[in-house]
Amino acid sequence: MVHIFQPSHMRTTLRLLQKLGIKKVHAVVGFSMGGQQVQMYWAVMYPAVVEVMTPYSLFLEGPKSALVASKDFYDGHYKEQPEQGIRAFARVFSGWAYGQTWFREHKYTWDGLYPDLATFLREVWENAYLHDWDANNLITLLHTWQRGDVSQVRHGGNLQACLNDIKAKGLIMPCKTDLYFPPEDSANELASLTSGSARLVVIDSVWGHNAGWGVNPQDDVFVQAEIKKLLEE
Repeated sequence: MVHIFQPSHMRTTLRLLQKLGIKKVHAVVGFSMGGQQVQMYWAVMYPAVVEVMTPYSLFLEGPKSALVASKDFYDGHYKEQPEQGIRAFARVFSGWAYGQTWFREHKYTWDGLYPDLATFLREVWENAYLHDWDANNLITLLHTWQRGDVSQVRHGGNLQACLNDIKAKGLIMPCKTDLYFPPEDSANELASLTSGSARLVVIDSVWGHNAGWGVNPQDDVFVQAEIKKLLEE
């Protein structure tokens, strides 16, 4: 398996910006794993480059285990895509993507587009992962996420010291019903951002982690308005 680490992503992107003649980044915005890059890497590794950071909607052993335990995964040495494993991965992942109220209110019907939950999971989640992803790529992505310890970049494992290094103005936007990363986690991080000017704005939505995915117009309007407000400050 190829191991890819977040600092490599940041260095590569910075080199591209430098090649393009860009010396200052006014704002970096990221959803989900991109939020990890925004807050924990861009702002820590390059505090003199980034002026504003906006991570939003920022559990992995469950879906990973569903994939690697499937009989067609063959310890990663499959000759064809492990369809059963990818379908299992998608179903486990989907259960965390939305708040419980989202399921109770049958939002998965998508205003009548899907007749029931089983159809939604098959046509949206399973088919998307089967069409867009290689199984080993999924595992590599999860490993990159799990090894995203920014405190190893600076200060020898001292996360508090790393967060204190962040100088950028920050807008941290978790969703109220996010099962991956609840607002309480973001509040704890905010308390450690002592050097910059950061604020916490919670997205009041039943869409859970996917409130930041761009699929619910009301959430989009709210997120965009908050980012616009930050950029105008």
